[in-house]
Amino acid sequence: MAQILAATPSVGFTVTELAKALGHSGGAVGNACETLVCRGEAERSGSKPRTYRATSLTGAVAQQASGPPPAPSPTPSVPRQSAGKSAVPVPPGGRPEPITRPNGQKYHPRALAQLPDVEALRRLRQAQVPVLLYGPPGTGKTSLIEAAFPDLITVAGDGDTTVGDLIGEYTQNASGGYEFIYGPLVTAMQEGRALLLDDATLISPKVLAALYPAMDGRRQIQVKAHKGETVTAADGFYVISGHNPGVHGAVLTEALASRFSVQIQVGSDYDLAAALKINRTAVRIARHLAASQQAGDVGWAPQLRELIAFQKIADVLGAEAAFANLVGIAPLEDRDTVAEIVTKAIGRPVTALALGRQL
Repeated sequence: MAQILAATPSVGFTVTELAKALGHSGGAVGNACETLVCRGEAERSGSKPRTYRATSLTGAVAQQASGPPPAPSPTPSVPRQSAGKSAVPVPPGGRPEPITRPNGQKYHPRALAQLPDVEALRRLRQAQVPVLLYGPPGTGKTSLIEAAFPDLITVAGDGDTTVGDLIGEYTQNASGGYEFIYGPLVTAMQEGRALLLDDATLISPKVLAALYPAMDGRRQIQVKAHKGETVTAADGFYVISGHNPGVHGAVLTEALASRFSVQIQVGSDYDLAAALKINRTAVRIARHLAASQQAGDVGWAPQLRELIAFQKIADVLGAEAAFANLVGIAPLEDRDTVAEIVTKAIGRPVTALALGRQL
């Protein structure tokens, strides 16, 4: 891939063009492109469709590959336009650049097994090793997965998730008839894409059982509702899951846990919160509560999501309202303890945010 990009450094290539030239699935190629971007060895030059081109580091990577570069598909006659600011190349050994998620927010990679976490997940995908991320809500599990896999399909799990929600079901069409619409699991299998089961431990074990044949050596499922059709996973298909242990109803069964060979704990990166210029006192309070939670003295601590929201509230309504809201969002059983810690930190009494007298 690096050879193709380096051969014509001024030209951007789509994932489809690169996949055809290399003979690999679009999902695998898109994942590899994002890995190069993370290392600064390529840059994204467009987003609709996603296009990639060489950086000053691509040539060195290309020289390490053996053999002539594959011939890319003919470049369309219409010139591609940049769809936004390109990633800045990262020098070897430097800090990886933030990665833009689908919602436009930036994800800042963290360390995992002496690698940037996004690269570690991509390597595990290439090796077909399923991953389960677990930790409190708001610690960045979904953000990491979205940053690692730009071809991601997400299933938001809950107690009402059905087999049809995963595999597909018959839906009435405009003419009044019914047609079978494939679900996210089948779509990910057919297109070789990554599938996130968000809050998988809230899904009924009987529903999850429909997924297991796709994750084992067979990599197949049978769609009984659609003429017993057998669907085989294309190259690149990958399942990753998120689990919030403290959420009511979340149960990590032995059957589910055994399918995920790698299980990674995810906590809030309070150093990142400080680097994002979030109020220092708020970050200090969060660290204090996290340590108290670890010791079993309190059941709740603000995570990165709450700290980002804190700063937004402070920018709009002021720091005093933001601190009051921090107390108010604490669970009722922990609210007095949180209020005491916040009061001590800022030097004045703080209670939950509430309406005052009529103006």
